[in-house]
Amino acid sequence: MTTYFSLVFLALLTLTTALRIWLALRQVRYVAAHRAVVPAEFADRIELVDHQRAADYSGAKIQLALIDLVIDTVLLLTLTYGGLLTAFDMFWRAIFPDAAYAHGLALFASVGLTGFLVGLPTTLYRTFALEARFGFNKMTPGLFVADLGKQLLLTLLIGTPLLLAVLWLMGAMGERWWLYVWATWLGFNLLILLLYPSVIAPLFNKFTPLAESEVKTRIEALLVRCGFASSGLFVMDGSKRSAHGNAYFTGFSRAKRIVFFDTLLDKLAPGEVEAVLAHELGHFKHHHVWQRIATMTLVSLAFLWLLGQLIDQTWFYAGMNVSSGGTAMALILFSLVLPVFTFPLAPLMSWLSRRHEFEADAYAAQQANRSDLIAALVKLYRDNAATLTPDPLHSLFYDSHPPASVRIAHLRSC
Repeated sequence: MTTYFSLVFLALLTLTTALRIWLALRQVRYVAAHRAVVPAEFADRIELVDHQRAADYSGAKIQLALIDLVIDTVLLLTLTYGGLLTAFDMFWRAIFPDAAYAHGLALFASVGLTGFLVGLPTTLYRTFALEARFGFNKMTPGLFVADLGKQLLLTLLIGTPLLLAVLWLMGAMGERWWLYVWATWLGFNLLILLLYPSVIAPLFNKFTPLAESEVKTRIEALLVRCGFASSGLFVMDGSKRSAHGNAYFTGFSRAKRIVFFDTLLDKLAPGEVEAVLAHELGHFKHHHVWQRIATMTLVSLAFLWLLGQLIDQTWFYAGMNVSSGGTAMALILFSLVLPVFTFPLAPLMSWLSRRHEFEADAYAAQQANRSDLIAALVKLYRDNAATLTPDPLHSLFYDSHPPASVRIAHLRSC
């Protein structure tokens, strides 16, 4: 069974890596092939220079993603078949021979720190070279370091108690431990949803109440029409990190907040901002957030059940060249292996997300001016340098939103 599992894993890793490389190369070629001409349906609103900038930006991101893919694959093989994970395990067992929880935390920290350090060069390049080259990066080195420090602090304050609780439940709750871990994980995520708007997000950005203006008047009227109650309308200083624009609502129950990036408000007319928000409210009205939570709840339950079946199987560890098991090792190994087996499901998840986007667009077309929404989307495609001509197969796997031409055509038919 050990050899069989190793062969299956390596074969699937090879196939999925080859597939991802092939899809990336298709995207680069397809976008480049359509770089010279703006699609006819956008020719009156997007200049050729903006279309070519989006094509170049897309190509640069794909090339960097290919480097990330190679690095991640090498790291995965190094941790498992290269013996690094076993080396970490043996090192911390020698230091904490009788402290299982300390050993587990140290093992997680070692893997996490290794992944962070290995990925840091491409992260820095993406932020300070690629994004800067296309005029998007506003991040300073000081802010970058400050963000890392805050993220580390949050990981220690929130992640450590959660991990300790999970490790304890796995060891103390018998064969059904996965049910208790699942319930704990579900409660944790709901708590984060509740705390994020007012506690976590303000650690990274400044949120200012939306000032009295035509935009606010139109939005308040829209909220009344849609029957949406929120705890406030806020503007986020997204421009301190990036020139990309966005809008979203977050939280649930009475803690719901509507947030606009300052970059979005600077680029869109009042009617266009109203239409963009109507789209976001469409997600709320169609219960998309709760549907996604329910989906992830069921998926996480299934995965934890699967881990419950694997945790005591020696072939699971030996098949990945790991010398010993245990709760912490099982969690780490499972998290490393799982993406290889789930990547073929990517088109299904992307299809579901695109379906939600169509439904939200249709709702927005009923509650606001569809021409304003189309105009806003075209501006966002242009200003965010989103390619208008993605490869259809690459889009099938990766795009959570419909391609621009398909989305605009759907809106016009609503």
